[in-house]
Amino acid sequence: SGGDRNMFDGCCFRSRRCVADGDDEGETNLDPVLLVSGMGGSILHSKRKKLGFQTRVWVRFFLADLEFKRKIWSLDNPKTGYTESLDDATEIVVPGDDYGLYAIDILDPTLITKLVHLTEVYHSHDMINMLVKCGYKKGTTLFGYGYGFRQGNRIDKTMDGLRLKLETAYNASGCRKVTIISHSMGGLLVSSFLALHQDVFTKYVQKWIYIACPFQGAPGCINDSLLTGLQFVEGLESFFFVSRWTMHQLLVECPSIYEMLRNPEFKWKQNPQIQVWRKNSEDTEISSAELETYGPIDSVSLFEEALRHNELDFDGKTVALPFNHSILEWASGTRKLINSAQLPEGVCFYNIFGTSCDTPFDVWYDCRVHMNLATSTIYGSETDPIEDLSEICHTLPQYSYVDGDGTVPAESAQADRFAATERRGVAASHRGLLRDETVFKLIQRWLAIDQKLGKQSKCTSRVMDCTESY
Repeated sequence: SGGDRNMFDGCCFRSRRCVADGDDEGETNLDPVLLVSGMGGSILHSKRKKLGFQTRVWVRFFLADLEFKRKIWSLDNPKTGYTESLDDATEIVVPGDDYGLYAIDILDPTLITKLVHLTEVYHSHDMINMLVKCGYKKGTTLFGYGYGFRQGNRIDKTMDGLRLKLETAYNASGCRKVTIISHSMGGLLVSSFLALHQDVFTKYVQKWIYIACPFQGAPGCINDSLLTGLQFVEGLESFFFVSRWTMHQLLVECPSIYEMLRNPEFKWKQNPQIQVWRKNSEDTEISSAELETYGPIDSVSLFEEALRHNELDFDGKTVALPFNHSILEWASGTRKLINSAQLPEGVCFYNIFGTSCDTPFDVWYDCRVHMNLATSTIYGSETDPIEDLSEICHTLPQYSYVDGDGTVPAESAQADRFAATERRGVAASHRGLLRDETVFKLIQRWLAIDQKLGKQSKCTSRVMDCTESY
């Protein structure tokens, strides 16, 4: 995808003359764009309620695990629908600097990160640069929306924030309608907003470009995230990042994760499953094991059993974190809301989804080969089946794979249910789509940048055209 290269040596692409930041021609003729980030795609600060002092807790490479455990672990409040920090003296906030773009740009904006250009935390950076070099001006025609991604996608605070951001972009650009470019879970957030506030959406939005959204869920990744956690960064950098176990304790109480479970109303070509090779308790022989299969409905019982002993220590107290049925009920409400969303007449919808990457679909746990999720040390037997389902939380997962972006199956991402103006599959990874040249060319064409700046486009792109409707 070219994410580690500077693709913009003074111009967007060689076939284009670009407008410099602040050029009146670009500022006057371009309609505003609002970038909406996905899961984990916003900087989060821990703010002291009394003193107002703020500390960045997501993302950071130094003291990441320590700060995460002290300040971002949370519990769901079923009365309010909000996830609240275990530390009562703090609250989690999203910085609003740079017209909302700072929070979704470089997630760890420290000097060392910029010097080595760690691609993993350069979230929307290349997308922002591309738009700026094509004439978009921050605060006039270019805005960002980061949000508390731990929360449910339809909470009032997130919906009110999106409404305000759309209104701001509309007014700042001289009452021009906005194009939303959403990535990943950000598409579910916008879908929720569309269902709840269609009148506002109609008033302010003219186009919506949807990138790598798990519209029908991301079953392989999300099922395992609830059981063993999630590793955002692989390789050497993972030792300076939040551990998988630490992240797991957040995700078990994270409504947005539950909202990305498989949509029960969607008919997959093949239903996703969780499989467990379980030792027969009536037989002590190693070879005596049974394959237990859990589908989308009965997987809830597996989550209950596997997480029944899950807990953490916080401030000298033990906090139980079993599977949360209140959150599951909340997520079910979100899913029904998203299923009801209708695209207003006159709004153009475009869908970019990733292809050509092995993407987890079924997940299985077949023996007691464990991993210390804090140190990545593997231990245990490769031949001894699982006895107690609670062992799964410390067991290495295995997957069957389907086509997609490595996180979201293409089958889910392209099944948007809207009357799309265009759908395009691009061979790139989930986060790689945010810095992919083919994606940039598509966005420029859909934004009609050349026509608005009075230039002729020489850019073409060859990508897979999906004409199926859902």
